[in-house]
This record gives sequence, C-alpha cells and structure tokens, in this order.
Amino acid sequence: MSEGDSVGESIHGKPSVVAAFFTRIGQVYQSWLDKSTPFYVVRWASTLLLTAVYMIRVYILQGWYIVTYALGIYHLNLFIAFLSPKVDPSLLEEDEGPSLPTKQNEEFRPFIRRLPEFKFWHSATKGIVIAMICTFFDAFNVPVFWPILVMYFIMLFCITMKRQIKHMVKYRYLPFTHGKRTYKGKDDTGKTFAS
Repeated sequence: MSEGDSVGESIHGKPSVVAAFFTRIGQVYQSWLDKSTPFYVVRWASTLLLTAVYMIRVYILQGWYIVTYALGIYHLNLFIAFLSPKVDPSLLEEDEGPSLPTKQNEEFRPFIRRLPEFKFWHSATKGIVIAMICTFFDAFNVPVFWPILVMYFIMLFCITMKRQIKHMVKYRYLPFTHGKRTYKGKDDTGKTFAS
C-alpha cells in the first residue's frame, strides 16, 4: 500500500484534518457518555422528556405516523432484549454453560441481560433523535390511517409480552436482580449471623 492510501491519512502519514476532527468529536461524545453512566435517573428522565417533545411534535404536525410506528417497534425490540437473559435457557442443554437457578437452594446467580440498561437507554435515545430528524423531511410523511397502526402495535405488544412472560415463567427467572438474598441463621458454633 502506498503512502497516504489508508482512510483518513494525508500524504505525509499524519491524520487529515477532517479525520482528526471527527476522531475528536467521537472522543468528546464518548467522554460525555462515560460521565453520564452513573446518573440513570437523569438519563431516563431526559429520554422521557425527549419522547414527550417528539410526541407533541407529531401531534401538532398531524403526520409521520409510520415513523412513530417504526420507533415503537424499535423500542419494543429493545425492551424485549432488555428483559431477556444473555444466554437463552431454552437453547442450552443440561450442564452446558451458565444457567439460571431453578430451585430455592441453588447458588445465587445474578441476571445478565442480553441488552444492558445503558445500551438500552443509549439505543432508545438515538432512536428518538433519528425519528425527530425524520419529522423534518416530508418524504417520511407517508399518509396512513393511524388507528390501524395503533391497534396493530397494541396487538403486537400484547402477543410479544405474553410470549416473553411465558418464557420467564417456564424457565423461572426474573429480569430484575436487586442483590443476593440474605438469610438469618446459625453457624457451626451456634452464633446467629446474617449473610
């Protein structure tokens, strides 16, 4: 490969100004994401506010129902991935990889999600921003009878959640872990302890 052929590299082997600019923008963006990680309440509140602004915009403009429907389907898929375990117990055979505890006396194993909370929030927020941008272009304003989309979405939501809840009941897992259970008992010496 000759000098300067790689992407974002100038003739002299240094990164081009454009590549350096976008690299710096990406670093600043990642830095802000990293700083926002512990503030989940603020993150979700801002996403709900952004969702409200989007819904008000769609209501005032009386259009972009297909975009809103696509956003709803995307959020439903994210939510299902958020509720699902990383390793699907229905695909595992006995004694193959980590499994969820199925009996009361089994060892505690925390629930590991297929889609972690932070990625769920980040993807949901990006979806709302992209949908908001789409409302500025008439090409995405496809005329449809919106009540049919609403009914279809409600039906799809109910069917999908019913299947997910059946899966949770069948494999006995809850998608929310609040720490290890503690029991009061006595050790070998007869002293009471709480673990």
